[in-house]
Amino acid sequence: MAVAERTVRRDVARLRELGYAVESDPGPWGGYRLRAGNRVPPLVLDDEEALAVAVGLREAALSGVLGGDQVALSALLKLRQVLPSRIADRLGEMDAAFVHVPRPGEPQIAPGMLLELATACHRGERTHLSYRDREGKATARDVDPYRLVRTGRRWYFVARDVARGEWRTFRADRVARIRPTGHAVELLDPPDPVLLVSRSIATGAYPLRTTVRLPVPMDRALRLVPPTVGAHRPDGPDATVVEIGGPDADGLARYLLSLATPLRVLSPDEVRQALLRRARELCAANGMPSANGEPGDR
Repeated sequence: MAVAERTVRRDVARLRELGYAVESDPGPWGGYRLRAGNRVPPLVLDDEEALAVAVGLREAALSGVLGGDQVALSALLKLRQVLPSRIADRLGEMDAAFVHVPRPGEPQIAPGMLLELATACHRGERTHLSYRDREGKATARDVDPYRLVRTGRRWYFVARDVARGEWRTFRADRVARIRPTGHAVELLDPPDPVLLVSRSIATGAYPLRTTVRLPVPMDRALRLVPPTVGAHRPDGPDATVVEIGGPDADGLARYLLSLATPLRVLSPDEVRQALLRRARELCAANGMPSANGEPGDR
């Protein structure tokens, strides 16, 4: 092959530095061979392949085809950081021309917005956010970005609202524009982003919240009360505390009875009393002793 042995040794050493597993056997019949490694080696992609991979990762992040994790978005962010400008420019042009048609009930997110939000979280600097609230009112605020969370069909942007001094969740499809300020921030004691999003979804739009204790492990509690309905936290290995939002005490009592499982209302008292009242009515309707020990009418 008209290659000197010294060149081969130098190239093999370089491959090993890059992470490729290269075995060698000495002797007249020896040589080098590749074997399966213990880490992913770097890939060498041409322009079209790199562009195709970036587009595929973006579509996977938008559709959630890989589930609720953020692997596609994380991989896309890493890839965009190393793309040559000529490929990044082409991807930006595609983003500008690309129209994503959502499925019924799926929110519309601009193709490049998820990547911009992920980049903001990665940079760790204060960001100016243009946002529409649930009433459609346009607002502007400075936030300290933290995480992106996907649940169901939606992405949520978790950040600290600087003016209010509290952690908030923002629906990614309602973000109109973000602009970094260049001001680096250090996040002290950030929240659990998944728990924050779950609590926001479960109770944010309701005027009343109740906290109940279910005598079941976390996995079973999640099957009884979906994460889009309640915010869960374990209370030991065999119990789960769930926070649920509702329109009023009677509506929450009806929902709790529909779970058909033992539970204890921790707060508030008005939900506890509504649940007891409903239980007494059921006992009376079926000729059973009521919750206060009195026999029901037959």
